[in-house]
Amino acid sequence: MRAFWRWVVVLVLAGLALELFFVLRVGLAASVAPQSTTFQRSEAWRIFREKDRAHWAQHWVPYEQLSNNLKRAVIASEDDDFVYHDGIDWEAVEKAWEKNAKAQELAAKAQLRAGARLRASAQPVAQRAPKIVGGSTITQQLAKNLLLSGERTMLRKGQEFVLTYLLELLLTKERILEIYLNSIEWGEGVFGAEAAAQHYWHKHASELTAYEAARLAVMLPRPRYFEKVPNSGYLSNRAMTIVARMRHAELP
Repeated sequence: MRAFWRWVVVLVLAGLALELFFVLRVGLAASVAPQSTTFQRSEAWRIFREKDRAHWAQHWVPYEQLSNNLKRAVIASEDDDFVYHDGIDWEAVEKAWEKNAKAQELAAKAQLRAGARLRASAQPVAQRAPKIVGGSTITQQLAKNLLLSGERTMLRKGQEFVLTYLLELLLTKERILEIYLNSIEWGEGVFGAEAAAQHYWHKHASELTAYEAARLAVMLPRPRYFEKVPNSGYLSNRAMTIVARMRHAELP
């Protein structure tokens, strides 16, 4: 029994040490630009492992030198209540849960129908995984990319919420957006606004037009996919929608 409680104490102390590390890491980010994020390092290792080459393009740009077009486009596309919420948009989270529950229900029904066809035909039937949508704010996305792994568990989601509130507590909205725009993925091995502007438009992040910024913003949920289909009709049409919404996006 003593051994059991000893392990409990060790686990509690380890958890507290991890939380202290997160507090110090976030506090440091208030004044020191992060050299890399957990997600970036993970992606760099994946690229090296799969393609036997190192590929990492990133260049930090201060908030004032980032195009206001890009700031407005990303807020309009990803999180239009960014300047108002405390890190988590609970209404968006609730809507995402509802959509995911419906998607899971439809997938279960489709699986039952597929099972019936399989028994009748004795031929394998391809199954499409349900599309899972998120309700993450810009601050939540930064919390995930900056410090957390890519696994999807309830424990990790809870840690994401804690880090999100910690970021909002210790950093200004301006600083959160600055770190986010300088670290987010915009293609395979392409991180941050400056690298993205150079990669796709051959110009600095400070020079992006409204449409160019909107195109980059629309890529964010699936940057590696859209990097391979630059002539996507959806990308162009959605970008025009974001351009129209940008005038209403408020900057921190």
